[in-house]
Amino acid sequence: MTILLAGDIGGTKTILRLVKADPTPHRGLPRLTALYEATYTSREFPHLVPMVQQFFRAVETTLLRHHQPEAACFGIAGPVIHGTSKLTNLAWKLEQDELQQHLKIPQVTLINDFAAVGYGVLGLSPEELVTLRRGEPDPTGPIAIIGAGTGLGEGYVIPTSRGYQVFATEGGHTDFAPRSDLEYQLLRYLQAQNDLHRISVERVVSGMGIHSIYLFMQSRGLAPEHPDVAAAFKTWQQELGKDEKTVDLAAIISKHAQAGTDASCVETMRLFVRAYGAEAGDLALKLLPYGGLYIAGGIAAKNLPLLESGEFLQAFDDKGRVRAAVEKVPIHVVLNPRVGLLGAAVCAAQRLDLSRLDLSDNKAS
Repeated sequence: MTILLAGDIGGTKTILRLVKADPTPHRGLPRLTALYEATYTSREFPHLVPMVQQFFRAVETTLLRHHQPEAACFGIAGPVIHGTSKLTNLAWKLEQDELQQHLKIPQVTLINDFAAVGYGVLGLSPEELVTLRRGEPDPTGPIAIIGAGTGLGEGYVIPTSRGYQVFATEGGHTDFAPRSDLEYQLLRYLQAQNDLHRISVERVVSGMGIHSIYLFMQSRGLAPEHPDVAAAFKTWQQELGKDEKTVDLAAIISKHAQAGTDASCVETMRLFVRAYGAEAGDLALKLLPYGGLYIAGGIAAKNLPLLESGEFLQAFDDKGRVRAAVEKVPIHVVLNPRVGLLGAAVCAAQRLDLSRLDLSDNKAS
């Protein structure tokens, strides 16, 4: 039995989880069992170290014994360069070596939060997935991950003889590529509204993208029909520029799109789903991920009926002469909202296992 610490660090909240890892046959992924979990408001702490120390005290009080992790991994909402990260929305600078020293954990790893999602899909159970298409899976093939939320994350996983390598990318910042007259109109609308000559796909396939598409639909004369949508839109406009929001406009738009109670919401989400499918298909073309393409992020799980309607897959497969190549890709929607936290535990377990292998190799030589 090995004790691990996993963390999902964001500008608003941080989730910490103490995990027990037990080996499985054939040196596969370990069996992970959560022992204790707690959520903290990030800004209430000057640094991660005092937060983790408070977490350890809570663990000891609750479980009636001290559990010292052998390894830890933290997924961070921001770039990680050479084991160091300065969070975008939080005045913390984190360094792996410093955390190892202060927390007395032999091995600490910092990874980007979307890389953590990449590790997380490796540990999901079938019940935590919805399969949009079984495809023709190849366990030796690459795995692709895409996830629309606040922004658009993209990454990939490569199986190796020493476990899995996960790579986060900036694919969400590639150019939005319109495929219809309506999407060309959306592109020109976004260019004018943002005073930009290029528009990234993240400005369309994300939570803010849903807002933008909805405003675009209004500019074409599709006004809100349902009173709840009209009221939410009015409040959202009043709160623009404020840190604290009382209305999740994207959630309200998707709710009424699924219910079919507001035409502007229906058309907004139809365009969004088509753009999401097209971008996921583009990612599949670049990677040929016959190990599976996993759709993470909160938007997909909350809009399953829209993704299952057929328009997502139609846009995904619409790749001309190479259509047959993407039609074979297995496609899954991730339901577990804590997939990044799970991924941090998987990463910690793999890094610890690799360090033990290296030690045994050195002793043998």
